[in-house]
Amino acid sequence: MNSIEIIKRLDVLDYLRGFALFGIILVNIIPLLSVKLPDPSTIDASYWRFLYLFVEGRFYTIFTFLFGVGFYIFITRANAKGKNGRVLYFRRIIVLFLFGLLHVKFHPGEALTIYAVSGFIILPFYRAPKWVNLLFGLAMLLALSLFSAKIFMVVPLMLLGIAAGQYRVFEWVSQERKKVAVFTGIMFALSVVSLIHQNLEAPAVIAQVSHAQSLEMQRFINSGITIGPIVSAFYVGIMVLLLQLSFVRRILSPLKSFGRMALTNYILQTVFMLLAGKVFHLFQQLTYIQSLYLCLTILTSQLVFSTIWLRFYRFGPLEWLWRMATYFERLPIKNRHTV
Repeated sequence: MNSIEIIKRLDVLDYLRGFALFGIILVNIIPLLSVKLPDPSTIDASYWRFLYLFVEGRFYTIFTFLFGVGFYIFITRANAKGKNGRVLYFRRIIVLFLFGLLHVKFHPGEALTIYAVSGFIILPFYRAPKWVNLLFGLAMLLALSLFSAKIFMVVPLMLLGIAAGQYRVFEWVSQERKKVAVFTGIMFALSVVSLIHQNLEAPAVIAQVSHAQSLEMQRFINSGITIGPIVSAFYVGIMVLLLQLSFVRRILSPLKSFGRMALTNYILQTVFMLLAGKVFHLFQQLTYIQSLYLCLTILTSQLVFSTIWLRFYRFGPLEWLWRMATYFERLPIKNRHTV
């Protein structure tokens, strides 16, 4: 593996992390600011349906999968440098858990603590054969998705990320575009069928007033969780294909910066949402479509901030603290040309 391959692979992962964060905030804002359920036959009702068809259960899946890829890359690189990758990773997970403990006080249901605990669980799988991680991850994901067990799907998604790292998927995608295109085409076909099925489960009235309607809504949401990995795989495939085009990479370059600072931006999203809710008295007042406008405002500011920050600094602020706590050493943060 040469340095050029490493750079390309990391670029793809950063773009994908940024892409995943775009969807995550759209879902997280709903419970965080207690967004009102929409009235039937309104633009808010249409956006509600859009969220549960194309966003909920899709983007966290991508982010979780990428955590597994990053897990494998981190330990492999540390070992290649003569360090104890498992020890460093153990410290890294402990620090992530501490970040999560602080974050969960303001954002119940946040992902960092879950990722940290799951990170401990998957540690033994680093040395497992790649086919074991692939088959075991797929089998677990299939079984748990059928039961719509969203929180338990984290571990198999991470295992599939480890397998992707072991198979060096993100190293050869630029040389195997036809294979990526075939994979994406298959996932597209499966996604269309799955989304049609889920849409048929959609409740006629969103603001349910009866137990029967509540069950109907739950079936719709559970169906979305079940098919989530399929739609997510299509999203990843189409993004990877688009990123093979140089003009797309240039246009989406702010997304790469956004993804490089994934930890900082994930936590800042909570800060911005809660701050907006407090300052503008938005709790239980926002409509669904208004929540979209607020998310787009936050995301735009984060794209600008991330792009400017990384012109002067090597890491995001929280990424820098995370690295220093992992390596037990003070690391320079400024880019060389700005020092």
